[in-house]
Amino acid sequence: MNTGRLEKDRFLPEANTDVQQQLDAANSQLAIYARDLKRLAMAESEKSQKLLLANQQLQAFAKDLKLAVVAEKQKTAELEVAYCELIFRLTRASKYKDEETGAHIQRLSHYAKAMALHLGWSEVEAEMLFQAAPMHDVGKIAVPDAILLKQGALSTEEWETMKQHPKFGASLLEGLDSPLAQMSRDIALTHHERWNGTGYPNGLREEEIPVVGRIIILADQYDALRSQRPYKPGFEHDKTCDILLNGDGRTQPEHFDPQIIEAFRAIHPKFAAIYERISDDELCTA
Repeated sequence: MNTGRLEKDRFLPEANTDVQQQLDAANSQLAIYARDLKRLAMAESEKSQKLLLANQQLQAFAKDLKLAVVAEKQKTAELEVAYCELIFRLTRASKYKDEETGAHIQRLSHYAKAMALHLGWSEVEAEMLFQAAPMHDVGKIAVPDAILLKQGALSTEEWETMKQHPKFGASLLEGLDSPLAQMSRDIALTHHERWNGTGYPNGLREEEIPVVGRIIILADQYDALRSQRPYKPGFEHDKTCDILLNGDGRTQPEHFDPQIIEAFRAIHPKFAAIYERISDDELCTA
């Protein structure tokens, strides 16, 4: 008898059992992997659905936001038009009270815009200054005619009243929520403030004065020197430039922002051209 073969056959069932157990364990583990993989796939699918839904919601929100921005821009534009109309009417009202002509107001706007562009302002910013400049003397509406239209020299008391017109003008424009109105208010309040602190009504100095006020005081002074008044003749351009750049005792270079004085020195021919183009007898509509 072959005892070796019998020994081998005797152990075969036990070997087969171990293999089967290993196969069963592997299948169980694969089943667990398959279950976990399915759960993971379901979770990823659910996450993808949520991301898709969130993306759709964001797109809807962006669309609504765009519509809201367009509506707000339209509302802002309409409001700005209303402020422009208000400023235009206030400007017209101030002309009825003041000795200044409509041509003076137009020239002032053109001087200011030319200066702003030379200083590096954008076209939009310079155009806003052009629109706001006519409001510089709107506060004269509140000055009594006996003072405003007086031909002779003002008394000390009358002059103190006159010096309040920047504050009157600023109060008319107080609280208006518009960049144009806010710029107009700054101009009305500070266009008589001087760089060296000797101006009025608040004695501001240097950069305490908004740049729009610093531009307007020089432009206004140039036009005042060029224009005839009951108490003075109108000066020629060259003499006006000499007074602004070198002083004459009453007007001094230190009254003005040095940067703006230098800008005027560079572009003063444009001021002369504006004055010649827009006369007191014939207004320019451009």
